Amino acid sequence: MLPVSICIIAKNEEKYIGECLSRLSHFDWEIVVVDTGSTDRTVEIARAYTPNIYHFHWVNDFSAARNYSISKASNDYILAVDCDEYLEIDSQTEKSVLNLAGQIAPHQIGILNRLSPSVEFALSGKNISSTAGNIDINQDIPSRKSLPVIHEHIARFFNRQFTCYQGSIHEQLVSKSGKNLEFVSIPLTFYHIGYSTVDIKKAKASRNISLLETELETGGANPYILFQLGQSYFGLSDYSRALPYFEQALSMEVNEQEEYVQNLVESYGYCLIHLGQHTKALELEGIYPVFSHRADFVFLMGLVYMNNAMFDQAIREFLKATTIAEYAVDGVNSYLAYYNAGVIYECMGNIPEAIKYYSECGNYAPACQRLLVCKNNF
Repeated sequence: MLPVSICIIAKNEEKYIGECLSRLSHFDWEIVVVDTGSTDRTVEIARAYTPNIYHFHWVNDFSAARNYSISKASNDYILAVDCDEYLEIDSQTEKSVLNLAGQIAPHQIGILNRLSPSVEFALSGKNISSTAGNIDINQDIPSRKSLPVIHEHIARFFNRQFTCYQGSIHEQLVSKSGKNLEFVSIPLTFYHIGYSTVDIKKAKASRNISLLETELETGGANPYILFQLGQSYFGLSDYSRALPYFEQALSMEVNEQEEYVQNLVESYGYCLIHLGQHTKALELEGIYPVFSHRADFVFLMGLVYMNNAMFDQAIREFLKATTIAEYAVDGVNSYLAYYNAGVIYECMGNIPEAIKYYSECGNYAPACQRLLVCKNNF
């Protein structure tokens, strides 16, 4: 058996846990499932894949449940997985799993890749489109074949002798000794299906808000908790309530190298756009050198300039985004950026340039539609 234990906490996950465990059981590693009060077939399904089923009384604390599951493992190296995450299995995964424990030192944390389909356009939920010769940002982005995908880097693989979970909601891995942890990438990818409908996303956001508010009251101001509260309200499209949490988090000392801080800045910018605070959004220019290594921020700046009628600058940013390899949201460094550049050129009456950039969008449906219109009218 491989020297790694898979640790899962579950509650009423009969819709997902079978597929999750089916993929994990492809490999010879221990699987531990801790149920926190299911009333459906979750436990019954799990028993078909592992004998290691335990029960934990839910106390509104995800870290407590996570740490309990870890305590039941036979191995020190732990891979924490959620029921709605499906391991993508290919030849690279087959090779990586065999020596997974050897890929990180005991004091390090392994970062895996997670692909999440989104019912909205990632952090913004909006795009620009051409309407009667004007630029309009109030239309939802249609899906590209299926739902857009968000690329995330999640800390999930660790040695329990050195690391444990902390935080009642959106739990984080922390060093038991208090030393700074070192994060390294591991070649595992999971597909996250849990937020694939609006109803599920809103239900989870509402649940999270209650737990996060309690943690904020008991633990005091914390930029990460403030960020998560803002994200929860953002997920409910309640931008006016999300914005103060983002602003408070940004007013505190944060590590600009942490991925959540990048997400925080981008969500803050989209909040300003949704609330029509376009002039204020221009203040993001002041932190451009720090966050423009990711295409998502550069794409956001394109939207900021566009909303301020600074169309040349907007086009510059959209086209720059296509040259940046690092991104979180599918399309911001490819078809969405080209599409927005095409829309601006079309609205400015420069049809040849509009055709040029719409043609770069592949099979993105809105671009195909505009391309047809432009060619017919050119």
